[in-house]
Amino acid sequence: MNKLAMGILLALAASGAQAANEKIINFIQCGSKASPGIEENISAFNQANPGYKVVLEVVGWDQCEQKVTTLASAGNAPALAQVGSRTLTRFYQNDLIVPVPLSAAEKSSYYPAVLDTVHYEGEYLGLPVALSTRALFWNKALFKQAGLNPEQPPKTWQELLDDSRIIKEKTGAAGFGLTGKAFSSTTHSFLLWLYSNGGAVLDGDKVVFNSPQAVETLEWYKKILPYAEPGPVAYDAEALRPLFHQGKVAMFMSGSWERGQFPAGLEWGVAPLPYGPHGKPSNLLVTDSLAIFKGTGVEDKAIAFAKFITTPDRQLAYEKGYGFTPVRPDHGPKQLVAEDASWKPFIDGVALGKAEPLFYDPEQFQQTINTATQQVLLNQATPEQAVKTAAQALEQNGK
Repeated sequence: MNKLAMGILLALAASGAQAANEKIINFIQCGSKASPGIEENISAFNQANPGYKVVLEVVGWDQCEQKVTTLASAGNAPALAQVGSRTLTRFYQNDLIVPVPLSAAEKSSYYPAVLDTVHYEGEYLGLPVALSTRALFWNKALFKQAGLNPEQPPKTWQELLDDSRIIKEKTGAAGFGLTGKAFSSTTHSFLLWLYSNGGAVLDGDKVVFNSPQAVETLEWYKKILPYAEPGPVAYDAEALRPLFHQGKVAMFMSGSWERGQFPAGLEWGVAPLPYGPHGKPSNLLVTDSLAIFKGTGVEDKAIAFAKFITTPDRQLAYEKGYGFTPVRPDHGPKQLVAEDASWKPFIDGVALGKAEPLFYDPEQFQQTINTATQQVLLNQATPEQAVKTAAQALEQNGK
């Protein structure tokens, strides 16, 4: 064997030995495909951290959280994974994840309310990576057809009710799209209404759901029900989308991702959420986060990788790729509004918003809120009864 061939074999052997000694950082990302730029970011991180290798696995949204939970519970967790922030409390209380340390500069770069979505008992349980806020979409053509000002969306619940009634009577279309299906968007919609009426679910660790504001919120559900689409318990936000596109629903609440899905020719507008008799403009902040799992042996490097891919420029590229609301006030918002003014109500909503409540069992929380909503919509309970029963269930759930 000549010296050149021997050199190549030795180099290959060394490379193989190095690969065998690499510590793997398994990363599960939710979605139908890898997020824009993530593979390039992984390559850059791997090159800058010899001896470590990030391995990406993309799992569909409908299976992602369940797979991560199953792996973690079986002691075979990935190093890090994208999860709904609502699940972090349970992971933490079961000693499955480690908190993410943040410097003062890192904390100050985020909207404070965004960090509230991952804050628990003085710790940050994950790194926010995807933020959604909501706004009111309205069909300008239906407003004109009903004799309403197409450039003047409702600002209060009373105006929302009045406009919905007029649209229903004058056009036959539903004035407003109500969500009542047993799904997360029904929970989120109720929280949007509740927060916009000065209500809350938690005050610190205390359940404060049994309140006049919560009862009044469900009373307004009943008021607007005659002018909503038939059978709202069959609809989540996604199912309302085609009704809005087809001109069968004049108004509905949803996230910034809707803006890129409207059919050509649809005259639409987007505005801040209407607020209730005892409230003011508000919003709901829902985030996905990067959770760092315990016992993998690469926790520190997984944290470093999570921070690497969420640096301001990389985070903004991710947000623009998916149409998410920016998590940082000084990196992205002004640019996005300058490029497209329809971003404004979503970005303004961050400063007005409150975090989704963190309960030990997020599925039970969702079921509790959805059951209360459905009972009222189906006339199976009064608002007072539904709120009282839900509050008792939430107290059992614990924080």
